[in-house]
Amino acid sequence: MCKQVFLKRYCFPRLKNASYGLKTPCLLYYHPSMSLFCLLWIPLFYLFRRSVTGYNAAAGGVWAILVGSIVAMIQFFLGNLIEPGGFGLSRWISGCIDIVTLPALAPILVYFFLIAFKLISGEADFANFALLWLIPVAAIRALGWSAEGNPLLLALVPVLWTAIAVGVSFFIDIILKGRLLVIIPAFLAILIIPFAASCSYWAFFAQKTYWGLLFLFAAIVPMLVSAILSFIKAQD
Repeated sequence: MCKQVFLKRYCFPRLKNASYGLKTPCLLYYHPSMSLFCLLWIPLFYLFRRSVTGYNAAAGGVWAILVGSIVAMIQFFLGNLIEPGGFGLSRWISGCIDIVTLPALAPILVYFFLIAFKLISGEADFANFALLWLIPVAAIRALGWSAEGNPLLLALVPVLWTAIAVGVSFFIDIILKGRLLVIIPAFLAILIIPFAASCSYWAFFAQKTYWGLLFLFAAIVPMLVSAILSFIKAQD
């Protein structure tokens, strides 16, 4: 009985403030564990993807880590570009630009620039470049977000970054290697993935759990399909 009173009086109120109303047992919101997840998720997924696809000396790996570190440090000191507010459109835009979408799309755009101007040479791998870029980004954000102890930032956002980086890269490869008939559907998918990721973050923040899960599913499906197809291809 004393334990129930303690949890109700001391633990759950703190969790409610830290997780914006999400009701979850205390152990799931243990701050060091969430910070560790934010720090390690992308490197581990990168290693998993390399083990599935096989060794691939893709171009731009050093550029990715270097530029990603510089950009992450600049954003860390500058802070948010868009001031978040409430639960409405401003919060969605802030999440899209500062937290979820732009950090994951930036390496893909930079990679296009490097390839177009022939600043790097070798086999192009957009997902490889984006994941390497996001490793220092996740490390710096883990340090900055650890004080807040927010599971949306420390647990959800790294997964959404991975979904955008791998999913968008997957459809870019389809466009580059595919036929004319697949260009329009693949292009639409490239637009939908970042939109769904931002909506998932916003929905969970606004405590619309079912919508958050729906948008999360839409965002991560291309990433899962890419991993499964890579695994099948590696077995052949």
